[in-house]
Amino acid sequence: MLECKNVTKKYYRMTAVDDLTLTIEKGRIYALLGPNGSGKTTFMKMAAGLVKPDAGTMLFEGAPIGIESKKHVAYMPTESFFYPYMTGTDAGKYYRDFFDDFNMGHYLALLSDMDLSPQQKISKMSSGMMAKLKIALTLSREASLIMLDEPLNGIDIIARDKIVSSIMDAFTPEKAFLLSSHLVDELEKIIDHAIFMKKGVVVMQGSADDLRRENGLSIVDLYRQIYA
Repeated sequence: MLECKNVTKKYYRMTAVDDLTLTIEKGRIYALLGPNGSGKTTFMKMAAGLVKPDAGTMLFEGAPIGIESKKHVAYMPTESFFYPYMTGTDAGKYYRDFFDDFNMGHYLALLSDMDLSPQQKISKMSSGMMAKLKIALTLSREASLIMLDEPLNGIDIIARDKIVSSIMDAFTPEKAFLLSSHLVDELEKIIDHAIFMKKGVVVMQGSADDLRRENGLSIVDLYRQIYA
């Protein structure tokens, strides 16, 4: 689905992603792991077509990342991207105007499941409520590649369970999910592939089961070993 070959992205003198070669395939849930500054967000933004690589190639379904790929890639950033006047309903209409694959009925059902009111102003929402709103918006697209950057940040344990359940409900063999989070123990329950990044470089990747078997460690313990 997504092929990256020798991809590099620099911001002035800092190299955010360094000569990265990676393939994302359909039918898998990937964890993109690493501490702050590893290059995870930059990689996602390049895959979403929001940032251009300085070197290398990125292909989605065999074609360069661009306007056409954006129709099939859903990306949830960590930043807030709403106007202060917006309600939950306004945010849904905003997405519907931009994305033909957005399902308003599914979005409203997700809001209800996450105990969010469509009439509430986004500017009055807590950080946890805002996080759930962004996830509901992103999962309401019928995209082939869905990328969630820190989807569990600022969310209590009960809400995390609902979000993980919503992710699993949205997953199909025709889709790929790429999830970035520091809450590795939460992701380990649902992922089948892990990608460890450090200073813009992939230092380890593979099937979660293979990594556990080959190293004799859980994904959480592998994270501790790599980054301690």
